[in-house]
Amino acid sequence: MKKKTWMLAAAGAAAVALVLAWAFAPRPVEVELATAGTGPFETTIDEDGKTRITDRYIVSAPLAGRLARISLREGDSVDRGDVVAQLTPALPALQDARTQRELRARVAAAADNVHRSAARSDRAEVALEQARNEFRRSEQLAQQGFIAPTRLDSDRLAMLGAEREVAAADAERGIAAHELEMARAALGAASPGDPGASGRAFKVLSPVSGRVLRVLQTSEAAVPMAAPLVELGDTARLEIVAELLTADALAAKPGSRVHIERWGGSGILEGRVRAVEPGAFTKVSALGVEEQRVRVLIDLVSPREQWAALGDAFRVGVRIVTLSMPKALQVPVSAVFPLPAQARAAASTTASAPASAASAAASTAAEHAVFVVEGGRAQLRPVQLGARNGGMAWLRSGLAEGAEVIVYPGAAVRDGVRVKARKV
Repeated sequence: MKKKTWMLAAAGAAAVALVLAWAFAPRPVEVELATAGTGPFETTIDEDGKTRITDRYIVSAPLAGRLARISLREGDSVDRGDVVAQLTPALPALQDARTQRELRARVAAAADNVHRSAARSDRAEVALEQARNEFRRSEQLAQQGFIAPTRLDSDRLAMLGAEREVAAADAERGIAAHELEMARAALGAASPGDPGASGRAFKVLSPVSGRVLRVLQTSEAAVPMAAPLVELGDTARLEIVAELLTADALAAKPGSRVHIERWGGSGILEGRVRAVEPGAFTKVSALGVEEQRVRVLIDLVSPREQWAALGDAFRVGVRIVTLSMPKALQVPVSAVFPLPAQARAAASTTASAPASAASAAASTAAEHAVFVVEGGRAQLRPVQLGARNGGMAWLRSGLAEGAEVIVYPGAAVRDGVRVKARKV
């Protein structure tokens, strides 16, 4: 009986020891896993932008007089030469000699402006011909493999810019001619020697084809000379203005691709950075912090049919691409963290040991790490971080495609700790 009691006591003690061992044994840490894979990778600068008509024109009264009621309304289309307003000169017989001289000087200035715009148009034609020659020469050299494709793209963009400069110069030449015509007409209408001039209506013509943006004076009224009447613009020629922090604007180089989102329509529009203004300005943020910002001008590249509903001063979201790779090894950005100091020192010691130059350089450059799951345990793996965006991180080296990494590693995750995937 005594022997049996001892056997039962020993069995009970063993059972208690097993239960305690099981209770205090370390449990695998539950973690969230992700798989490293390759795919397209981009880094962008995200900001809000605003559409703006590239060229806007304010039609003003060329002379003092009585303005007839303007029938145009916002959104109406006008062609070059259409009548946008009518003025009846008020008491032209009271115009003195000084006014006559001023009007003659205005006619002379308008004539000089015509000559200047003609010279600018000729200069733009020469620049376009030079840009076309450069593009043809670069195209031949690119076919022979003597220059990089990026140089060919730059010359193509330069040629397109030169073509737009020619179009703008021609438009300014036409505007200058219309201004000369209006100045001459104003001089004739205000001439005191013209009988019945006070009763003749003077027609104010549209200098460009476009749409009415604003009617600044709708009612009939007496207006002074140079009073603004109507604001015109071509909504088919829109640009986007984004105000970036000066530190971000340095990466938004001319020619960079832009994804335009949240513009009110379906899909994503494509754009391209045309220019970054050289002067910055101070802007106070919503938190009351003074920021130095600079305007970045973006051209719409997508077909006009896709964004025909956009107008002036519409709010849009822009993502300026600063880095684009068609194939890159990526992991979630939450899986990458700074390499601990002890691990960095160990990596430097390993790199100083006899090894290949490539592995030594990779170990020395590694300042970040990930936890890789191998055999059910977390392994600290130094990696070389190339870049990261809002969701993914591009790794230059240190990790193989298909490796399982731990996302959001907690304080309990250490090198060599047993882990298991968390059930969703």
